[in-house]
Amino acid sequence: MLSEFRCSPSCNRGGIFGAEAVCPPDCFQYKGTLDVFYKVIRQEGIARLWRGTNAGLALAIPTVGIYLPCYDIFRNWIEDFTTHNAPGLTPYAPLVAGSVARSLACVVCSPIELARTRMQAFKVWNGANAPGIWKTLLGVLSPVKRTNESYSVNNYRLLWTGAGAQLARDVPFSAICWSTLEPIRRNLLALIGEEANAANVLGANFSAGFVAGSLAAAATCPLDVAKTRRQIEVYPSDFFYTHSSHGFTLLFKDGGAKGLFTGVGPRVARAGPSVGIVVSFYEVVKYFLHQSHSSD
Repeated sequence: MLSEFRCSPSCNRGGIFGAEAVCPPDCFQYKGTLDVFYKVIRQEGIARLWRGTNAGLALAIPTVGIYLPCYDIFRNWIEDFTTHNAPGLTPYAPLVAGSVARSLACVVCSPIELARTRMQAFKVWNGANAPGIWKTLLGVLSPVKRTNESYSVNNYRLLWTGAGAQLARDVPFSAICWSTLEPIRRNLLALIGEEANAANVLGANFSAGFVAGSLAAAATCPLDVAKTRRQIEVYPSDFFYTHSSHGFTLLFKDGGAKGLFTGVGPRVARAGPSVGIVVSFYEVVKYFLHQSHSSD
């Protein structure tokens, strides 16, 4: 029990229980977004808020590199096919293309997502350094190493811990996001007309991405809560739920509807600008490449 309440050196509310510095339980209970910022900074310092940035970058680069080009390819294929064979299904092309492209990116990059989530959840005690990406992933396998003395192919499946929950979150997110983003973007670009330039393309895509990302993030917040709870467990086989429906039931019993939407504020505040920035800069790069190709 004491290991769960050990005090960090910078916490000024700890007391001594035997040989251990122990925090009161409310140090680890968060009442809202601002309370999270306050307690994390007080206990572990302001730099803690940026923990996992290197893993975040390592995750973002391959994810975007797979996700957006595949989305463009799949959407063009589907739109071309449905236009000639089933015109009524053409409006659903962004939904299907986004879902398939996101599934592919999630499966490939799931171990890095696991490392990022665990690095952000890691608590620093007695000045210990937080593990890096590689050490974090080895830590996922360490319980297996202690029991089996060697790794097998099946053991490496632990690196995809939470991949199912991640797919359950990201595929609906992408479906909602692209189904909302494409109509908004096309309407904004239609207003600009032939006078489109890089600034207009960036503005239209950022606005559409911001709105679509915010709506999708709010709608899929319960799936994000389930994914995060799944990935921060030390022993995945002992996780308190074994499948999504059971997990949502326990989450609802634990915190009600409010528990399912824990962190919806910061999630929406992050997703809206993130989608807007990624999509707008991606489209601006495409715009410049198109302009360069046309001039050649």
